Amino acid sequence: MQLHISPSMRSITISSNNGFTDLMKIKVAARHISYRTLFHTILIVAFLLPFVFILTALVTLEGANKCSSFDCFGRRFGPRFLGRVDDSGKLVRDFYKIFNQVITEEIPDGLKLPDSFSQLVAELKNNQYDAKTFAFSLRAMMEKLEREIRESKVSELMNRHFAASSIPKGIHCFSLRLTDEYSSNAYARRQLPSPELLPVLSNNSYHHFVLSTDNILAASVVVTSVVRSSLEPEKVVFHVITDKKTYAGMHSWFALNPVASIIVEVKGIHQFDWLTRENVPVLEAIESHHDFRNYYHGNHIAGANLSNTTPQSFASKLQARSPKYISLLNHLRIYLPELFPDLDKVVFLDDDVVIQRDLSPLWEIDLQGKVNGAIETCKGEDEWVMSKYFKNYFNFSHPLIAKHLDPDECAWAYGMNIFDLRAWRKTNIRETYHFWLKEVTYHLPSLSTISII
Repeated sequence: MQLHISPSMRSITISSNNGFTDLMKIKVAARHISYRTLFHTILIVAFLLPFVFILTALVTLEGANKCSSFDCFGRRFGPRFLGRVDDSGKLVRDFYKIFNQVITEEIPDGLKLPDSFSQLVAELKNNQYDAKTFAFSLRAMMEKLEREIRESKVSELMNRHFAASSIPKGIHCFSLRLTDEYSSNAYARRQLPSPELLPVLSNNSYHHFVLSTDNILAASVVVTSVVRSSLEPEKVVFHVITDKKTYAGMHSWFALNPVASIIVEVKGIHQFDWLTRENVPVLEAIESHHDFRNYYHGNHIAGANLSNTTPQSFASKLQARSPKYISLLNHLRIYLPELFPDLDKVVFLDDDVVIQRDLSPLWEIDLQGKVNGAIETCKGEDEWVMSKYFKNYFNFSHPLIAKHLDPDECAWAYGMNIFDLRAWRKTNIRETYHFWLKEVTYHLPSLSTISII
């Protein structure tokens, strides 16, 4: 048999010779591929095949044989016509899916957290974490970092709070020196005021100010500011009340440094015979109730839920939990009618108040049968200072508070209050105060945002 292809590639002749000749002609359709094109195609394939083999071997050696060689080659190394595409978008979507899954699940117990990102990468390489384990580790690291940052901010606030509220060493030594002066200097122990001025202490034609504090310098600043601002300083009478440990130093200061034109009386709490546990329940709460003392003096971070605590809210709670709120000096204002039985009207000042204007018009104000006159702190242009309502000070999630108080009731500045003692004596304010004091003591710490003022 013989096969003969015509030069034009248009026909093929097949012949056989078995004693006779058969001739067959087959017409072929017109060609569409030239020899040159076929040659070039074969040449390109021959050129690429070694690279395909080498790259496929590399993928296999790298451990990527979970997919077919051609598929891995196409995804990682091959040109676009072999199936290679940009997988970054798909990778991001896969990670988002995994992160969205682990954020709602509990972090596995015993998950070892690396201390740094480089350590996380090293463990990821050595232990060959799957994507979910990596996501859990990353989430746990971020939550730990957020917690440490929050605790650091809270600790900073506590340090600033204690630095601002504690007594510096120099001032403490100053008080000790004055106490020593009281014991060694007779002039420091002289009677305040002098005997001939004692009747003035109960004379209602004078302007009586009450200052309850254990801070000697603060008391001096308040008294001096009132005198300098007053148009009639000769009518000013100051009743300074302090605790037993500060009494000697406080008395020495005003005895050795008399303020011109005014009358100053210094008395200690221990000099009031009626301040007993029976008459003042706060004494029993302070002395005997462990939780009450620990609430104000204890560690404010231990046991606190810092996950939902912002530095601002924690600062507010620190202010509300200041130990001064369980100081008897802070509670004395509720006993003003008993402290000054002969007076009709007094102005009570905090030791952080500086007076810059004459206060004599206060004695001309008619409180119209009300006990307390003060500056409201919910009306004014200053949004920070003049936006205080009961809801800023009380925990209205507690049913006891929600039942008796209105969260939108306007608060007032208690740094300077004028009291009509005649109207006060006709009320049961002290008994109501004692009731709330017992409630606070019983429900502590669920009434944690309450500060007794």
